Amino acid sequence: MESRCENCIIRQFNSLRALSKEELQKVSSSKVSRKVKKGDALFVEGQKLDGVFCVRNGVSKLSKLSSNGKEQIVKLTNRGEIMGQRSVIAEDCTNLSATAINDMEVCFIPKEIITNTLNTNPYFSLEVLRHMAHDLKEADDVIVNMSQKTVKQRLAEAFIYLKKNYGEDEDGFLSLTLSRDDYANIVGAATESLIRMISDFKKKGYIKTEGKKVGILMEFTLQELADGF
Repeated sequence: MESRCENCIIRQFNSLRALSKEELQKVSSSKVSRKVKKGDALFVEGQKLDGVFCVRNGVSKLSKLSSNGKEQIVKLTNRGEIMGQRSVIAEDCTNLSATAINDMEVCFIPKEIITNTLNTNPYFSLEVLRHMAHDLKEADDVIVNMSQKTVKQRLAEAFIYLKKNYGEDEDGFLSLTLSRDDYANIVGAATESLIRMISDFKKKGYIKTEGKKVGILMEFTLQELADGF
C-alpha cells in the first residue's frame, strides 16, 4: 500500500499537484497510509483534525446530523480527493462526518506539513483555494436542490450522478452500491418513502433492481425528470 507521493498519480487530482519534488518528498516522509473498512468512520462531526486525508481508493460519504438526529449526506468523495482541508486550515472542528461506503485506502498527511507548505508555496495555496471554492459551489447546488426540487427529482438526479461518476458493472448495475438508507439521506426523504419511490421507478421501467443494486434503464427519462420536464 505504501507509495511515494512524488510517484503517485493520485496527486494530479488534487492540490498536491502544486508541490515541488522536494515538498512531495517531505509529505511522503510524514504521511501515514491507512486501510479503512466499509462502514468505519474516518472522522466525525465536531472532531478536531491533526491532518488531512487523501483518498487513494474507495468512496466515503460526507454527512451532517440535523437537530433531530437525522443524517443528511452532503457529498460522496472520489479517488484523489482531500478531506479535512477546511477544518485544518481554519483550525476549526469538522462540520461533517466522513464514513467509508466501501473499503478504502487513504493517506493521512499531518497538519504541520500542510500549514508549513501553505506559508511557503503560493501555488499550493492557490490550488487549495480553488478546491475549497469548488466545494462551496457544490454546497450551493445542494442547498438549491434541497429547496427547489422534489424528492423524486433529487432521486433521479442521484441515479444519474452515480452512473456518470462511478460507472456500471458488466450486468448494467451501478458500480457503487448504496443502501436504501444512504439514498434516503442523499435526497432528504424517509427511508420508507424512498423505498416506495424506487419501486415506482422500477414499475415505470426507469430502473431495474437486484437486492441493493440499482441499474438505469431509461437514462434520458430520468434526466428529464431531474431537470423538471
